[in-house]
Amino acid sequence: MIVKLNNKSKNFYNIMGKFFGSRIVENKTNDRIYDDNKKTWYVFFDKNIPVAFISVVSDVIKNVYSVNDKCLYELLKYVIKDINLKESIVTKAYSDVYIDCGLNVNSNILYKNFVKISGDKNG
Repeated sequence: MIVKLNNKSKNFYNIMGKFFGSRIVENKTNDRIYDDNKKTWYVFFDKNIPVAFISVVSDVIKNVYSVNDKCLYELLKYVIKDINLKESIVTKAYSDVYIDCGLNVNSNILYKNFVKISGDKNG
């Protein structure tokens, strides 16, 4: 199940609170996750447990995290259909999943732990 939230949503912090400041998330993504006001959060649940999320601001993906690639693939495909994806700088940790979802991945940027992703290669 995929749920769309923001930091004003009921139960937002019950769902997302464990990810904010998590060393597990930070070590996997080399990114810190914040609950900024303008972010829309797409959260993937497996057996009622949040296991993946993507945050978006104005069609730009800001944060990505997942406990496994399969969940992230499903979530990313959903997000791509729901937004008009603009070029985004995201964690490099999931580059294979971005490619599997048909996105262009450019690692020639100034940040060693991040890549740029952009629209569908087929469209």
